[in-house]
Amino acid sequence: MKNFKVLFVCLGNICRSPSAEAVFRAYVEKKGNADSFFIDSAGTSDYHVGEEADKRMQQHAIKRNYHLTSIARQFDPDKDFDQFDLIVAMDGENYEHLKAMARNPGDEQKLVKMTDFSIRHDYDDVPDPYFGGSEGFELVLDLLEDASEGLYEKLTR
Repeated sequence: MKNFKVLFVCLGNICRSPSAEAVFRAYVEKKGNADSFFIDSAGTSDYHVGEEADKRMQQHAIKRNYHLTSIARQFDPDKDFDQFDLIVAMDGENYEHLKAMARNPGDEQKLVKMTDFSIRHDYDDVPDPYFGGSEGFELVLDLLEDASEGLYEKLTR
């Protein structure tokens, strides 16, 4: 099986993308393919560089046995487009930011949205839960679990 390098990207890298990183990592571990994946996350902004994941997101994730251990970093087009096979945006706005940073058509071909891989949910974006309540964090995890399954199936087909 090919080794895949997957980068999940949201705005600040403290809610959605670190959660996607943890959920997808748990999924590939459950499937016994952890050695076939390098998984990371980043943000299109530098708002939270160096910070842990949002405490509320961590609390909701831990209830589902996900551990958000990454430290926020900003997406680096000069390194990340070269290092990763697939760059997965959490929403259309971040997808467009990433597309604007693409240096060539090959970079653009690496860009997808997380919801492109949804199986059971019909959302265009993984909504940012930062300014909402508990239900937003739970929805993010629901969407990420669903799309992680679809992403894994797509990559291992």
